[in-house]
Amino acid sequence: MAFRLAARKAPITSLLLVINVLIWLGQISPLGYLFTNQFFYAPLFTPWEPWRMITSGFVHDWNSPWHILLNSYAIWIFGQQLEPMLGKLRFLALYLISIFGGSVAVLLLSDPQTPVVGASGALFGLMGAFFVVIRSIGGNPTQIFLLIAINFSMGFFVSGISWEGHLGGLVTGLAIASVYAGTRRPNQKVAQVLGVVLVIAALVVLTLWRIQEWI
Repeated sequence: MAFRLAARKAPITSLLLVINVLIWLGQISPLGYLFTNQFFYAPLFTPWEPWRMITSGFVHDWNSPWHILLNSYAIWIFGQQLEPMLGKLRFLALYLISIFGGSVAVLLLSDPQTPVVGASGALFGLMGAFFVVIRSIGGNPTQIFLLIAINFSMGFFVSGISWEGHLGGLVTGLAIASVYAGTRRPNQKVAQVLGVVLVIAALVVLTLWRIQEWI
């Protein structure tokens, strides 16, 4: 009953987690290579298959359930808090753009041939957004700041973790949430949309610039 009530409170969060789980089940099935090979992201794929910059956020490590379990739990915790405050569409935009931002950072900072998977970019985007929200309503953001710092530092000490994706997701989440926080009044809807579009445009420009560097 409690889970059903929480799911009604945050339906987009619930839907995203269901999609992640279904794709992971596909990954560990006999046809799992089809899911993983089609969805993972490596910077070298960007010029020809740019959609991987988003789809990589929906696939996880197929060798262990811990990757998807930990990501899903954390996304569930933050999603329940943020989605009711932001609304469905704004929350979904935050989630997807944070995945994109994480991939852009991977493109800019990591080995072009190194593949990445996972919703960690989205998760760090949610944590960054939660930090901005807490500050904007006059709360104490110390705890979430420490949580972000601890989780981000793990990327430098634990192998197989993309700190680049975490950084990109975090910066993007901070940017999107700052736009939301600065355009909360009803008469600022156009400004809010334009702000989000500018963030997306900046990510696209960085992507195109990096690709152009290879040509």
